Amino acid sequence: PDAHVEAPTGGSVVLAAIMLKLGAYGFLRFSLPIAPDAAHHYAWFIITLSLIAVVYIGLVAMVQQDMKKLVAYSSIAHMGFVTLGFFIFNELGMSGGIVQMISHGFVSGAMFLSIGVLYDRVHSREISAYGGVVNTMPKFAAFALLFSMANCGLPGTAGFIGEWMVILGSVGYNFWIGLLAATAVIFGAAYSLWMYKRVYFGDVTNDHVRELTDINAREFGMLAVLAIAVLAMGLYPKPFTDVMHVSVTELLKHVAVSKIN
Repeated sequence: PDAHVEAPTGGSVVLAAIMLKLGAYGFLRFSLPIAPDAAHHYAWFIITLSLIAVVYIGLVAMVQQDMKKLVAYSSIAHMGFVTLGFFIFNELGMSGGIVQMISHGFVSGAMFLSIGVLYDRVHSREISAYGGVVNTMPKFAAFALLFSMANCGLPGTAGFIGEWMVILGSVGYNFWIGLLAATAVIFGAAYSLWMYKRVYFGDVTNDHVRELTDINAREFGMLAVLAIAVLAMGLYPKPFTDVMHVSVTELLKHVAVSKIN
């Protein structure tokens, strides 16, 4: 989270949307296939860390006063679903983890870009420095609402698909693990929507917000591309799940056979 906060907007986007996925890819490509017995042996440890990321970090995100810190912690919480999905060793969970990697890249990257748009104009990331942004930046506020809803897992957006698949897979593995994972939906809605309410809704509270200008064509185009990706993946994830089906099946078969031997 500190690296997210200290980096410029572009760095935060690259870190959240690409770099965070390298560790998860390492599990899929190296740890699980090369050391499947060790993966089974330490699965409880990874599942515990994943649930801590989902539940505890979600609570930490809720009390942040810095928008970028809030999104950074929420990013860690969402990545907890990825490792949880991998180590419950069923197809729904593992496919959900991979889908979550992709969707998180779109949603988290869009959230950091949205904060960058505000920071470029006001030079503050504090939630208290804003209020009533929708009155001066209606187009931008509409994009930010979509990304905030995706961040809290609204059905029909990319943020819902991976989380829902992992939760269903977790319930099949162990009901209580699935129940704990599902709390992320509640916490995600709490911190995402509470931040949106304080920053965008209400009356204009200061001169900085009163002087804001809405997004230009470049910013609109960038956010529109991400909005299309978030909606397309949320409404029709089949192309993604079809591509990964064979690889996931083979990996699970390999891990299961090794465990039996």
